[in-house]
Parts: sequence; structure tokens; C-alpha cells
Amino acid sequence: MHSSSLMLRRFCCFNAIHSSSALNFSTKKKQLVFLGSPQVSAYVLDALLNASSVSDSLFEVAAIVTQPPSGRDRGRKMMPSPVAQHALDRGFPADLIFTPERADEETFLSNLRALQPELCITAAYGNILPSKFLKIPPLGTVNIHPSLLPLYRGAAPVQRALQDGVKETGVSLAFTVRALDAGPVIACERMEVDDQIKAPELLAMLFSRGSKLLIHELPSIFDGSARVRAQAQDDSKATLAPKISPEESWLSFDHEAIILHNKVRAFAGWPGTRARVVVIDSKSDQRNILELKIITTSVCSGSSVRVNEVDDVSFSKGALVFPCGGYTALEVLEVQLPGKKVVNAAAFWNGLRGQKLKKL
Repeated sequence: MHSSSLMLRRFCCFNAIHSSSALNFSTKKKQLVFLGSPQVSAYVLDALLNASSVSDSLFEVAAIVTQPPSGRDRGRKMMPSPVAQHALDRGFPADLIFTPERADEETFLSNLRALQPELCITAAYGNILPSKFLKIPPLGTVNIHPSLLPLYRGAAPVQRALQDGVKETGVSLAFTVRALDAGPVIACERMEVDDQIKAPELLAMLFSRGSKLLIHELPSIFDGSARVRAQAQDDSKATLAPKISPEESWLSFDHEAIILHNKVRAFAGWPGTRARVVVIDSKSDQRNILELKIITTSVCSGSSVRVNEVDDVSFSKGALVFPCGGYTALEVLEVQLPGKKVVNAAAFWNGLRGQKLKKL
């Protein structure tokens, strides 16, 4: 695709809207607008585009709303959001991809009203939707949220659930209201959580399941029955999942191993988890502090940490063994030094060439 086609026009022109509206009127399909930004949102977009293309479809995707282009990769080249790029790759018209800085911009809202959408769908869009937006689609706005609402309302539901070590989670389909993730729930699907799964994998699984749940529920949303049977959330059972900050990425080995293992799983991808270790030359006693990114871990079974060696990091069965709080131990299976590639524990240990390793 020519590079110029990657530059998205922020708002569609009047003629494009007018032509689209005329076509939509003739086909009498319900107009749906999708809002999403990261790669996981593409699962939902694909499901909607595929469902809208069948001959007896009740709807069509009139427009896509996503985050503006941003600087990514080493060159900080301005690139469309993953959803915008995916839509372009599928041949979706570039002038029907909106990228407002904020969802309350009057020009954006005016162009959205001109499309006369009957329903909006959000999936990890990343912008707060104002009341002016929510009043536009007569059937409302429906959100795919990767938790079992009212649990884990907020920006990082999957990460916070993994950090808490939950054994079960799920995905919810709920109407959007002004309060954070507090709207009536149309449907939800539960799933068990494997104790080794990381946040990016779980996010992908939940949004994939959420897209199937959405397609299944769309007829009832269109005929209004979903609104009637949607269940109000019990606010007294609500828990919050606040946005993750980079400062949270540091590991403290004073905590028990299971807490650290869950944090590694939860923060995988971004921001990751980091730890400082001390490398000691046994001959010169020279000490160097290294910053390690901890990629993959597991919890040692049983208690193998001797009290007189609580600071020493050992190597056993392909893992770096870190003593942790409560006489527990964390097995670190993969690490990454700044600016280097991810390596397994054996490769890192061999690179020490007999030097001692201690936790800091």
C-alpha cells in the first residue's frame, strides 16, 4: 500500500457522509460504528466486518473510531493505530476512519451525527465517551469488557486480575453509561485461568470470545430485548482495576514467590517487570549492579532455600532460583538485559563465567 494511504484523514468529508447515508437508506441496514484501538480490538472489528458482509446481515459498519496516529518503533514514525491499520488492510475506506484526539470534539460529534448510527460498539477504545456521544445512537453504546463485571472495572482489568492470582475470569457485554464500566450487563462468559498464562495471551483470548458473544447478542440488541433483560450491576461488589504505571514494574524479593510470579504474568508485554541483581567477581570481589527484565517465571515447589543463603541466587534445572519472602523461591526462566535480546536462564548463567549472583 502506498505510504500516503496510511495517513488517515481525521474526519470524512460531507460528500462521503452523504453518499454513505444514501446507500444505507436504500439497503435499510442498521448503521453501526465501531470504536477500538489496540491489536486485540481487531478481533472484534473482524467479527463485525465478517458478519456485516453476509447477505442477510442486519447491519453494516458505517465508520470506525480509533486513537490518532502515534510515534512507534525506534524511528518514532507516525503510524496509525493497530485497529486503523487493520481496517485499511481490509479495504475499509480511509475517510470513514475517525481519529479524534478526544471524543468530545464538536467536529467529530457533528460528523458522527451525520452518519446516524443506531448502535456503537466499543472494545478497548481508550477514550472517555461524553454524554453528547452517548446520546447519539438510539440503541445505545455497548462495550466489550474483559472481566466479569462488576469485578475489575477500569483500564487494566486483565492485568489486575492476574496480579491478584485469580483462578477464573471472563468477558462481559454491557451498555455504556457515564459511570466507569457500570452499565447494565447483557451477557458474560466465564473461563478458567491457567497459572502460567500472561496478560497479552489472556487479553487476546478474552476479546476473541467477546467478539463471538457480541455477534450472538447483536439481534437482541437491535430488537431492543437485550436492553429489557440486561442486569444492573451490584455496585457493592465492584472492584477497581486502575491503570498500570511504569514505577510498579520493580520486583521486591521480600514478597513471597507467588506474588512475584503473578506480577510477572500480569505486567508481561508492558511495562514488564524488572529487578536489580549484584554480580560479584569471586577473585577481585568487584561488584556490578545489573538491571534485569524478568520475562518468564514459575514458583518453586517445596522449600529449597537455606536460611544462611537468603541473598544468593543459584541455578537449578534450567532456572535462576531467587530466594523470596516466607522461605519461598522464584524460578526465573527467561531474562533480558537492557538493549539485548531475551535469553533463557542457562545462557545468562553461563555468561556469568563463575561469578556469583545475589539479589539486591
